[in-house]
Amino acid sequence: GPGLVKPSETLSLTCTVSGGSISSSSYYWGWIPQPPGKGLEWIGSIYYSGNNYYNPSLKSRVTISVDTSKNQFSLKLSSVTPADTAVYYCARRVVGVDHTFDYWGQGTLVTVSSGSRSA
Repeated sequence: GPGLVKPSETLSLTCTVSGGSISSSSYYWGWIPQPPGKGLEWIGSIYYSGNNYYNPSLKSRVTISVDTSKNQFSLKLSSVTPADTAVYYCARRVVGVDHTFDYWGQGTLVTVSSGSRSA
């Protein structure tokens, strides 16, 4: 993961699906950040065919894509601000079961700041 992203830049993350095929018709694949001290906030999900479902409040800034050949799906979030600082989780949702994610990645902390990394 990128770790540190500067304001106004684009955050990019990729999740590799292991132990199964991303092309399964049984699942959606989603991105869910958790800002510090706050709850989980769904950004959006994608089906292996490329159909997207985005949180309306973020839709203008979000692109989620899938690469079935690499068993990966990716998030791009543009024009980030410090409010986008969060642990970003990739997760799997069963088709037909709303808002139920049954498998989660370990999460990647992304900090949006104009400062540089300290030694």
